[in-house]
Amino acid sequence: MAQIDQQEFRNTLGQFATGVVVATGCLEGEPAGFAAQSFASVSLDPPLVTLCPAKTSASWPKLRESGNFCINILGEDQKHICDLFAQTGIDKFRELSWQPSETGSPVLVGVLAFIDCELAEEHDAGDHSIVIGRVRDMGIFDEGRSPLLYCRGGYGKFAGF
Repeated sequence: MAQIDQQEFRNTLGQFATGVVVATGCLEGEPAGFAAQSFASVSLDPPLVTLCPAKTSASWPKLRESGNFCINILGEDQKHICDLFAQTGIDKFRELSWQPSETGSPVLVGVLAFIDCELAEEHDAGDHSIVIGRVRDMGIFDEGRSPLLYCRGGYGKFAGF
């Protein structure tokens, strides 16, 4: 099997644009969350989504233990929220407004949409985990704004909106 150069792998996969989300949860009343671009729908029946947190994430273990997580879909003007949730060891929620979802996970005020999930499965996948969430609730807040996109190491928006 050929040896794959990690930087070449990263650069090649970087040609694929992805949306940017913040996964949130609450454990014992304390909110936690992290930014992610590895998110996708899996199934309509039953409604399932997937999320791939890094094994180095300090926030994912809290969401796992709570048994629930909420996907907050960021808008084109919310890169600052992505940057905030990409950090470790700070109070990410201190200056943000949020509402508890049906499962108690934070829904960030001002996001385009949310998908509230119950943790269904978690699988080992190298330096990440593959998480399957069973959708319990969802909602769209703003169909007029473009989503925040990530491609080639930078952030942008879809020009068609």
